[in-house]
Amino acid sequence: MTRDQHPQPEWITVGALAEGFAADNHVLPGRDDLAGRNLTLHFANGGRIEHHFGAQSLRWQDNTNNASGESSYRATSIRSGIYLVDFLKPANQQTHSVSLILDLPRNIFTAVIGQLPSQAETRVDLFSRALAGSELTSVRAQFLHGSIDAPPSADSPQHGPTEELVGLRNQYVYSATEAYEHVYLNRNFYSWQCLKGVEQGLADTDRCHYYKIAEQLYLFVWREKIVPTLGLVLIDLQAGRTDGKIFGYQGTDFTTPSNFPVGALAHVLNRTTHP
Repeated sequence: MTRDQHPQPEWITVGALAEGFAADNHVLPGRDDLAGRNLTLHFANGGRIEHHFGAQSLRWQDNTNNASGESSYRATSIRSGIYLVDFLKPANQQTHSVSLILDLPRNIFTAVIGQLPSQAETRVDLFSRALAGSELTSVRAQFLHGSIDAPPSADSPQHGPTEELVGLRNQYVYSATEAYEHVYLNRNFYSWQCLKGVEQGLADTDRCHYYKIAEQLYLFVWREKIVPTLGLVLIDLQAGRTDGKIFGYQGTDFTTPSNFPVGALAHVLNRTTHP
């Protein structure tokens, strides 16, 4: 019997992934452009939340649910006038991820609210989920849209779902040591593999979502089923780069969240079209 020359690669926690992505990376620098500004988000569903931006933290006031709080935030801008604001918000003894895509030229926004599963939810096996007709991933994401500083009208634009990425095979270089490949299969799923880095050799097909923000600028969100993970990036095919974050648990005890920025150099390898 010969020794296996290709041992099974090991799945790691999101906290360990953050450590692997930390050095010599292509993360966009944080911006303080919003410091001192007050922006009120009017949701299409009728809600309204005020956001008061400081240099490093923001105060939010949910006028619909009579709730308020303060969180540290990170703001970046991959394209002029469009900001990604990301922060964590405690809610009902659990931490939610909040990512706001603020489209200031058009005064509209998209909010992505992410929620990680409990330890008990992760113990439900994939076969049982499939038989129950449930999604295979227990990570949840909610997408909300609206306008900034004024209620939306019937004529207000909105970031809409798109299939423009479907068929692309892209390579993303996150740092000197981390590189991945994505294949966008259809409107609900994509496949990924780690070409180089702490997850080298790992690959999977996961649930995903695509929204068009502007020409050649897309919001891409994925929800992994093996290690509970919510990934969110803006993909700018015009600039050839991405900006976003990865949200999950720091370790295996399901007590501490990890929410770290990511950014990559993006290269389109090819596009597959089906007759």
